[in-house]
Amino acid sequence: MSPRVLESDEPDLALLARFRQGDRSAFAVLVSRYQKPLFNAAFRVVGNASDAADVTQVVFLRTVERLDDYDTKYKFFSWIYRIAVNESIDLLRRTNREEPLEEDADFASPESAGPESHYESQQLSDRVQRALMSMKTDHRIVLTLRHFSELSYQEISTILAIDEKTVKSRLFEARQRMAAQLGDLRP
Repeated sequence: MSPRVLESDEPDLALLARFRQGDRSAFAVLVSRYQKPLFNAAFRVVGNASDAADVTQVVFLRTVERLDDYDTKYKFFSWIYRIAVNESIDLLRRTNREEPLEEDADFASPESAGPESHYESQQLSDRVQRALMSMKTDHRIVLTLRHFSELSYQEISTILAIDEKTVKSRLFEARQRMAAQLGDLRP
């Protein structure tokens, strides 16, 4: 079998079928495809890069372990995001903490921006993360999935296994709380 390039437009289900037949490169494509979005979602929930990296790694291990449990009538990304959300919540429970963002966490910003612009961007990112970390986990998760992972209400409903109306309700309340905490940033 010839080696495949990691960049692939091949559908998730086809990659999973290849992986089940022993093609490890197919799973590498899935890891490449989902590693960054899963890390970002975990980071927004757990609040630091090291824990988010751990969660992301565990998600891929759990994916392989539970692959036989995956029901192909659902989207693969919904299933894997659900694992990521659960692992993030489990980490928070195990450590019994909800820390503010680490001081050295670096959010992506253009390298060409000047130091003043970078500093302002970093300050804003830090405030948003602190506001997120001060919220209840349920609110933090819906905000993260909707605004940082850019998922639809229906996708969030599937991932969290809750009614779409509940997603909208939690999101409304979470946005209100976020607005109250960051109200001075409005133009």
